[in-house]
Parts: sequence; structure tokens; C-alpha cells
Amino acid sequence: MNIIEIKDFGDNRLDVYARLNENQLLNRDRPKDGIFIAESPKVVERALDAGYEPISMLLEKKHIDGEAKQIIEKAGDIPVFTAEFDILTQITGFKLTRGVLCAMHRKDLPSPESVYENASRIALLEDVMNPANVGAAIRSAAALGFDGVLLTAECSNPLYRRAIRVSMGTVFQIPWTILGRNNWPDEITKLKEHGFAVASMALKENCVDIDDEKLNSEKKIAVILGTEGEGLKDETIEMSDYVIKIPMGHGVDSLNVAAASAVAFWQLGKKL
Repeated sequence: MNIIEIKDFGDNRLDVYARLNENQLLNRDRPKDGIFIAESPKVVERALDAGYEPISMLLEKKHIDGEAKQIIEKAGDIPVFTAEFDILTQITGFKLTRGVLCAMHRKDLPSPESVYENASRIALLEDVMNPANVGAAIRSAAALGFDGVLLTAECSNPLYRRAIRVSMGTVFQIPWTILGRNNWPDEITKLKEHGFAVASMALKENCVDIDDEKLNSEKKIAVILGTEGEGLKDETIEMSDYVIKIPMGHGVDSLNVAAASAVAFWQLGKKL
């Protein structure tokens, strides 16, 4: 093990964990150099199992021969930084990580077609900018029978720290990709060409409930969810085969997109 003890919070070897923001980690100008931070032993292990390449690790001393021992061995000969707890807790959110952070290289994004060519259930997030909602929706998709997730370019990145944390690492277990800025909403046409019935979640006069018999008899379904405030674009709705809603009571008209995705995916993830 390549264990390196950090004595000072100002040590520049901590920059990637303590001082670089998400846009700096993403490195939009040089995406091939982009990295992300995975948190907690379980999430780091899922990322390693998915083939993501580790750069370095930061953890509490007690985890070297404890919870992190297996992932340290699996990560190979990378620097494993450690420090006293009072130093580590100066890092925003460190108390939430179960004591382990790992910096990792991003992979090239797959093509949209590779995500849905052999799929029967696809989730599509349109301009969902809250990373917690993105992470929660991806976790629901992975858990409830969906085969992949597409995100428009304005969505929060699934490899932002908060999105990874909320997803509990399922961002490493289900195929997903981000559409190019010029690919939306034209991707709806391509989904239809691949045999998908496209269903937009929106409150419109012609909407049907998610348990609609015809909708649920479709062999291939792509479900589109948008932001809680703006909702889906009019063009997106117009291009869809169905406009769908979740039946509700007590005068409630909508759910947070994370909650709505779980309900919709549970109902529509049942494959024929």
C-alpha cells in the first residue's frame, strides 16, 4: 500500500478533494482529462467494478486496515492519502462519506444508440439541474426495471459528487449518457424508429394515468421527466406518443421529479 500521511489541510495534494469545484473536476475544455470523486467504500468499489480508473484515495487512518482494506488492494498502487480526523473534516461533506474518498478518471460517454439499442425501458431526463434529483432518478431506474438513462445537455452531471452519493453508486451500474446540445428533441424521433413508445410526464388535458392499459401493453417505452418548475418543453410533449400523469389525491397536482420517477418506473418497469 502506498500510504502517504497529510499533516496540513493546505497541502496541494488535497486540492482535488478540498478545493476544486465540480466544473473544474469535469474539465469541460479537456473532457478526456475530467475526473470525479466517489465517496464511501461501497460506492468506490462499485466504480472500480465498473472499470473506472482510480487516481488517488483519501481516507481516515482507521479504514486502512478496516472498511477500505479491500478497495485499497483492488485499486492497485495509487497514492492513498490519510490524515487526522480534524484535518479531514475541513473538507466539505467529509462526514457524509463514511471516511473514504477516491478521485477517478471519467470514461468517454457511450453513444445514445448503445444505451437503448437492446433495451425495452429507457428513462430520459430533460434539463433536470438538481444533482440530487438526477442521482435519485438514476437509482430508481436501476432498481425498478429500466435498462438505461438518457440526459439532455442541461442536466446536472451524474458524476457530480452529490449525484453519485444520492444514487448510492448506481450511476456505475446502469448504462447512461448525455445527449449533445443539438440532439434534443430529435432523439425522440430516433427512439421511435427503434420501436419505443415515448411517454412524457406532464399535466395536460389529454394526459392518461400511468396505469393506462394501452400504455402498459407497449413492448418498449421511453419515459421523459422534466424539471419540477418549468416542466417539459412543449415540443417534447408534442412529439410524444403519450402524455402521462400519476393519479393523486387531496388536491396535490404533482410530485418532486425524484419521487415521480420512482412511482412511474415501478409501474412502467414491468416488462411483458
